[in-house]
Amino acid sequence: MPKQYFVYLMTNQRNTVIYTGITDDLFRRTNEHKSKTIKGFTKKYNINKLVHYEVFENPQQAILREKQIKGGSRKKKIDLIKRNNPSFRDLSV
Repeated sequence: MPKQYFVYLMTNQRNTVIYTGITDDLFRRTNEHKSKTIKGFTKKYNINKLVHYEVFENPQQAILREKQIKGGSRKKKIDLIKRNNPSFRDLSV
């Protein structure tokens, strides 16, 4: 089975902060964010809901997509989330 890479967006309960990340293990990484085991942005801003993710087989494509999303405006990130998850429900549960 080929390795997969994920570009993901997470937010807090009130959807006021959006975090964009990349990982090769989406389940592990979202649990790390939720359990606040790693110090940093997501712990500080209580990021705990997975609201969007995309799957890639090529790490370079995933990195380019992450940079593209991070370089976009907040509105573009919200529009991206709303396309498939208009209610901002937690996709990790």
